[in-house]
Amino acid sequence: MKEAVWLPLFDDLADPGVVADLAARAEAAKWDGFFVWDHIRWGEADRRIGDAWVTLAAVARSTSSIRLGPMVIPLPRYRPASLARQTVSLDLLSKGRLILGAGLGNDRFGGEYSRFGESPDSRRHAAIADEIRSILPAAWTGNAVHHAGEHHTIDDVRFLPTPYQHPAIPIWIAGTATAAAPRRRAALHDGFFPVNVRNASDFADIILAQNNSPSFDFAATVRIQDDANDYRDAGATWILREIQPEIGLPAISTLIDEGPRTKGFPEPKGPPSSQLI
Repeated sequence: MKEAVWLPLFDDLADPGVVADLAARAEAAKWDGFFVWDHIRWGEADRRIGDAWVTLAAVARSTSSIRLGPMVIPLPRYRPASLARQTVSLDLLSKGRLILGAGLGNDRFGGEYSRFGESPDSRRHAAIADEIRSILPAAWTGNAVHHAGEHHTIDDVRFLPTPYQHPAIPIWIAGTATAAAPRRRAALHDGFFPVNVRNASDFADIILAQNNSPSFDFAATVRIQDDANDYRDAGATWILREIQPEIGLPAISTLIDEGPRTKGFPEPKGPPSSQLI
């Protein structure tokens, strides 16, 4: 089982340079992965929020071996042609370390659809995401892409260069653990990142229901202070340690410097972030 740092790019963590420094520390401390949230708005407060792609580019340049990626991007917010270019560029910059986490997004946490004039309808989002999921692997081959769908059209376009990873960048699909559709989508790709999992027993049931190949990844979110051994025993291949910016940069740095701990860390305490409004 591998362990990763998982950070929301809020408040002090909205600065790509700060996050890149934390990623370098994570690599030195032998963490296996470094993943970031992808949001343009969160809650009702006027929080500082960083851009996931610019931040990950900085992370790629400050590290050499740790896996990295957005965890997760809301696919319907993206144009597939731009996303194909972004993913390949980051995969080349990181020399094949990108893992793409992908889901539908949710309007309820910050109005990231409705406040920008877009439909928050989840069924529409699922249809858009399904189109993009079919376009990306085709674009990564370097062959001409022909796609005429309800939401997107690509008429005989080649996307070059191709990714560093061959034949394709790994995709982990995120979704509600109890819903069948995310599991079906995940089975077509490389991993499943179930959300709203209550405990390791429920996580084990998800793995049994999924029944994918031995190389398929199952990622579990675990709070920084909680024991992850039960998730390892349940079959998780990755643990994503959720670190909230509210504990402040000194505490975040200390946690990362200590390296992965399956049994968890003492509950972090520290001065607040310099801007929490």
